[in-house]
Amino acid sequence: MATAEHLPEIDECLDSLRLVDHHCHSVFTRGPDRSAFELALSESHAIVPGSSHFDSQLGFALLRWCSPVLGLDAHETPDAYFERRGSFGTEKLNRLFLGTSGVGRYLVDTGFPSDQVLSLAQLASVSEARCDEIVRLEQVADDVARTGIRASEFVEAFTAEFERRLAAGAVGTKSVAAYRYGLDLDLERPDPGEVRRAAGQWLAEIATTGAVRVSDPTLLGFLLWAGVDARVPLQVHVALGDGDLDLLRCNPLHLTPFIRLTEAIGTPILLLHCYPYHREAAYLAHIFPHVYFDVGLAVNLVGSQSRQIVAESLELAPFAKQLYSSDGWGIPELHFLGSRLWRQAMSSALASHVQNGDWSIGQALKVATMIGAGNAERLYGRG
Repeated sequence: MATAEHLPEIDECLDSLRLVDHHCHSVFTRGPDRSAFELALSESHAIVPGSSHFDSQLGFALLRWCSPVLGLDAHETPDAYFERRGSFGTEKLNRLFLGTSGVGRYLVDTGFPSDQVLSLAQLASVSEARCDEIVRLEQVADDVARTGIRASEFVEAFTAEFERRLAAGAVGTKSVAAYRYGLDLDLERPDPGEVRRAAGQWLAEIATTGAVRVSDPTLLGFLLWAGVDARVPLQVHVALGDGDLDLLRCNPLHLTPFIRLTEAIGTPILLLHCYPYHREAAYLAHIFPHVYFDVGLAVNLVGSQSRQIVAESLELAPFAKQLYSSDGWGIPELHFLGSRLWRQAMSSALASHVQNGDWSIGQALKVATMIGAGNAERLYGRG
C-alpha cells in the first residue's frame, strides 16, 4: 500500500484499524443477475443501452480492488469478474468480502425490505462483526399505518412501536425526510392537533390508494422530533441519493433552524453522505456541538477521486465530529470497497499533512483512529 504519497506508519495504522461502519445496510440473500448487479453500482435507476455501469469511477474501483479478492488480476474485465463471482455462491461471497473488509462493527439501517437482505443476526454471522440496528423513523410510521389505526391513535401507536424497537437494542435512529419531501421543512415541533390532522389525511389517502409512504411535512417533522426525544444518535440523509430525491432541496443548510432548536437537547445529529454539500455539512459540524457528518457513499461513487473528497472533509470540521461509513448495501463488494477506498484516501490525506511538516505523525494516527472508529464508539456506545 505504501507509495510516494503514503507513509508506512500511517498505512500500518489504517490497515490494522477495525473500523466502525456507522451507516450501512444489509446484503442480499440471493445473488443478483448482471443487470441488478450493475444497478447497484450507481444511484441511477437505469442503464443506458449499449453502456455499462462498470464504466465509471465506482466500476473501475471495484474491478481494481475486488478482483484480487476473488483470485483475479486487478483491473479484470467486467465479464470475467461477474463470471468469477458467480462461481462462489452468495453466502461465500458475503463472508469473503465482509470478512476481509476490516470492519469490526456495522450499524445497520434496517429500512430495506427484510425479505431481500440478511437479518442482523445473519449479517453478524457472515461478517464475524458486531451488528447493531439503526431504526428508520419513516418505516416505523409506515408499519403502524398498515395496522388500520385511527388518526386519534397514531401518536400513541407510533410511540409504542418506536420504543419497542429501541428497547430491543437499536442504538440510533434515521430519517429519510430528504426522500419523502426534502429538507426545506418547517421543523418547529408540531403540536398534537397538527399531527392528528395530518395523520387523518394520510390514513384517508391510504384507504383510498392503498399506498403507504409517509410524506406529509408535518408528520415528517413529528418523526424527526421523535428521534431527537429518543436521545440516541439521529442520522439524517442529506445530499446525494437516487432519483427519488430533489438534490437542490437536500442541502444540509436547510436543517440549520432545526439544528438550532435541538442544540439545548443535545441529541447527536449525524449528517449522512453529504456530497456535494460536504463543505456545508462540515460548517454545521464546526458551528454546532451536536452535529457530526460523514462522506459515506460518495467515497465509493467517486472511486479514485475519493482522495480529494476525504481531504476536503478534513478542512474545517473538528476531527471529533467526523465518522466513517460505507453506505454499503445489497452486494458485499460495496462494504469492502468503502473500507478500502477510505483507508487509501485517508492515508494519502494524512501523509500529505505530515510530509508538509504541518502535523506530527502522532497527530495523524490520532485522527485516523478517531474518524475510523473512536468517534462512533463514543457516540453509539461500545456495546
